[in-house]
Amino acid sequence: MRCNREFWILLLGIAVLLPVTTATGKKIEPELSEEDRQHWAFQPVNRHHPQSVKNAAQVRNGIDSFILAKLEQEGLTLQPAAERRTLIRRLSFDLRGLPPTLEEVSAFLEDDSESAYRDLIDRFLASSAYGERWGQHWLDVARFAESDGFEHDFVRKEAWRYRDWVIRSLNEDMPYNEFVEMQIAADELYPGNEDKAIATGFLVAGPDMPDINLLEERAHTVLNEMTSTTGLVFMGLTLGCAQCHDHKSDAVSQADFYRMRAIFANMDFPAKNKQLNHTFVETDATAPSSFLMERGDFRRPGAAVSPAFIRVANPMAMEVHPNSEKGRTSGRRKALAEWLTDPEHPLTARVMVNRLWQHHFGRPIVGTPNDFGVLGDRPSHPELLDWLSSELVTRNWSLKDMHRLMLLSSTYRQRSKGVGDAWRVTVETDPDNRLFSRMNRKRIEGEAIRDALLAFSGRLNRKMGGPSVHPPLPPEVAITLLKKQWEVSEDESDHFRRSIYLFTRRNLRFPLFDVFDRPDANASCGIRNVSTTAPQSLTLLNSRLSLQSAQYTAGKILESGSSDFSDWVGSCCQRIFSRPETPEELEVGIGFLNEQAELLKAEGRDPAALAIPLGTFGEVDPYEGAALTDYCLALFNLNEMLYLD
Repeated sequence: MRCNREFWILLLGIAVLLPVTTATGKKIEPELSEEDRQHWAFQPVNRHHPQSVKNAAQVRNGIDSFILAKLEQEGLTLQPAAERRTLIRRLSFDLRGLPPTLEEVSAFLEDDSESAYRDLIDRFLASSAYGERWGQHWLDVARFAESDGFEHDFVRKEAWRYRDWVIRSLNEDMPYNEFVEMQIAADELYPGNEDKAIATGFLVAGPDMPDINLLEERAHTVLNEMTSTTGLVFMGLTLGCAQCHDHKSDAVSQADFYRMRAIFANMDFPAKNKQLNHTFVETDATAPSSFLMERGDFRRPGAAVSPAFIRVANPMAMEVHPNSEKGRTSGRRKALAEWLTDPEHPLTARVMVNRLWQHHFGRPIVGTPNDFGVLGDRPSHPELLDWLSSELVTRNWSLKDMHRLMLLSSTYRQRSKGVGDAWRVTVETDPDNRLFSRMNRKRIEGEAIRDALLAFSGRLNRKMGGPSVHPPLPPEVAITLLKKQWEVSEDESDHFRRSIYLFTRRNLRFPLFDVFDRPDANASCGIRNVSTTAPQSLTLLNSRLSLQSAQYTAGKILESGSSDFSDWVGSCCQRIFSRPETPEELEVGIGFLNEQAELLKAEGRDPAALAIPLGTFGEVDPYEGAALTDYCLALFNLNEMLYLD
């Protein structure tokens, strides 16, 4: 049950307008200047009207108007739409993190109705795989892991419950304002409801050191990390820079930081060597006194501070009011949740639509998703950012509606590559694609690579939820671990669950994910690094996962009963790339299969030692079958498998 905003948020505005002082009356923070307030991210969201453009025929919705207006200023226009096979593959990975099935591709190509593309989006959004795909994006931001980190890296046995809550909430299209509020204060919004309180696992998802000697130091470290992450995730502000001194670039004082931290100060901390609860737990309704910690030292409490919101991000002048209702919590986090989701908040909606845009278009509008401050990137399309932000609020904070809006645009449907003079001019004029003059090619993440390999081979286990699983690790990794640090799941079918259900350890990333740039979960990751390294190729060529996936994929190809190499090549391209083979690929593929089979025979290999196809199919020549396995493995390593056009 939500409380009345005027009742709960009445106190904070006065508190944030008064500078904190010492006992002698000396100010310990600067007053906000007009220049501080003028930074673009602190300005009210302005609902700009889509602009008129010359190429109006390319406009499908407001997004295209904003993008085209800037393109036309540079003498450019939107690229033609990508072909339908490219679009369904792009949509499938974007919304589900999985390749489209052969049946889905065929049905989409045969559907020539005007609503075919929209219907496809709706089907993918309705899939349970949507929550799993976008849940991983959120878990990156939320620095989710299932262990404490640091030296001992103790396992958090109930942490998976927060992961499942995120997936479930996204699949149900929980309004984003509620999604935020639940993670900050579900226990205060729904007292006594343990199922809803799981959402507050966000607050305690960060690293912790249970064996630290001083409880005061542990509390200081955890509360600082919690406050910093809340700023990064929901506001795109690097509040953590103000733990020890006033922020060097943003108008956030050290007192701002500790006033914000005071909102969480009533947290119940367990004794030494006891882990944090998997949800946020308060001691009672009476919050302790809070202080500014001089130089960020927990042993040097300075001026007393009252809980309050960040001044420069609070043009609404909202306040935290003490909880006047009888209960076991202070009500401070409820006030914070309502402040963050107030429609007039300048940051919350902007930050989230920027994250959605980033994952769909390959780069965000604000290039630093976790930093909307002075040192962060300025938006490439500020009017579009504000329009999308206002759309999110207008559409009752529905994330699925925002996905639909972005995906239906002509901007999203653009091709990513072309030829001719017009294409050359486009690339020369917009080399970094900051104007979105074409679709960005996107490399899929390690989790999507693994899930795709399992899907191609027919082994993907779509079971949802529950405790995380431990598939086998490469022997060279397993021998380095302590006893019981990675106990392989007994049920072999669990080894093929989707990647989001693999156990997430802070001090040990799953090898495939590690080489493909998965963040370490010790801090919020707004945008993943995308590297190109030799270990990536070595892993895809030599790992047990790749080889077995190639064997089972080859087995799927053989289920047709055909022994014709041309059929094998065509089936491989359809299954892995969602398209038919080209004449050149057919010639090269047949040549490879013939030469590889002859080579294996000439070497006198024992058929039992060959990487023959696996699965349920009829008889096949072992050397030809092994050649097919090698062909599948080669296709797994092509750019077309790893990138979306």
